[in-house]
Amino acid sequence: MSSRARAALEAEWDRCRWVWNECVARSRKTQQDSEACGAALLDKMLTKARAVTAWLSDGSSVSQQQVIRDFGKARAKALKDIRERLPQCRRAGMPTHRKKRDALPTLNYTRRGFRLRSSRLHLAGGIVLSVVWSRDLPAAPSSVRVYRDSLGHWYASFVVPVQLEPLAGTGAVIGVDWGVRQTATTTSDAHDLPHPEHGRKARAKLSRYDRMMARRKPDKGQAASKGYREAKKLRAKTYQKVARQRQDTARKWAKRVVADHDTIAVEDFRPKFLSQTSMARKAADAAIGSAKQALLEMGRKHGRDVRLVHPAHTTMDCASCDARTKHALPLSERTYTCTACGAESPRDKNSARVMLVRAGLNPAGAEGIGPPGVLLQEAA
Repeated sequence: MSSRARAALEAEWDRCRWVWNECVARSRKTQQDSEACGAALLDKMLTKARAVTAWLSDGSSVSQQQVIRDFGKARAKALKDIRERLPQCRRAGMPTHRKKRDALPTLNYTRRGFRLRSSRLHLAGGIVLSVVWSRDLPAAPSSVRVYRDSLGHWYASFVVPVQLEPLAGTGAVIGVDWGVRQTATTTSDAHDLPHPEHGRKARAKLSRYDRMMARRKPDKGQAASKGYREAKKLRAKTYQKVARQRQDTARKWAKRVVADHDTIAVEDFRPKFLSQTSMARKAADAAIGSAKQALLEMGRKHGRDVRLVHPAHTTMDCASCDARTKHALPLSERTYTCTACGAESPRDKNSARVMLVRAGLNPAGAEGIGPPGVLLQEAA
């Protein structure tokens, strides 16, 4: 991005931030009166301000009006939450002022506020951006959001209609169980997702940057030094790289699973409680939530049948006879042995097969391959 385009975007953000702060100030004066802060009155306020303020009228009215719409949605949500809380929490959750140092720039443009011409993005107000496309747009976009992340990188996010890309049927089903030793254990050995350990590999760098920040930490009320800001930026870049590695690993694995199976039974696992255990760091590095989300999105995109299974007692049930042990298995016990039928299998593999049974699927083989051309019955 050229320095001219960057300066124009930052100037546009300053105007939008001023509009937001004016909306916040007006809402605080009127307290709970929603009519006094309606979109129509705020639009009139913006029109009057643009008529008398040259600096404000130099910018685009499209992005400034969108700020008013976003403020209205945020305020309506906050008022709804306040009604459900105690009276002493009246101001909690209300939109607050956006400070120049803390708030990251984000500009929203509707269809009449931007054009795509010769691989360039033309925004209202005479701003022209050269876009580096990550992929081709499948359809004409209805809106675009231009924003800057904490590292100073600018992005353009387009809203386009969802288009399904159905894949050919395979006649195969698979069960997925989430874990910490392996991020995903499935009924097919070829589709297991081992723990990638991206965070562990970057821990040495992160520890070094943490020490650099600790040595250069400014006193209270003092401005941060150049060395502190540089160390903070390096630390943020490392975290961003780890997050992208996790996302890339999850998406590639999900694509492979969805391409090879028609029906997927997934454990509806909520990994939040693991943050309070001794496995918190390793569980966070496994990024189970990201892998699960990638699998759901990929299945929806390609028209696959993805069924969420309740995770309760999946490690205690037998996939062969549906019997349940009388006590929970300790984590150190990695082999499941059924006391009713005597079936023995790895603990996580048994849980993955339980997913298939609970989803109403009864595969013919251990690999989750059903008879070709036969639709498996859906769970009630």
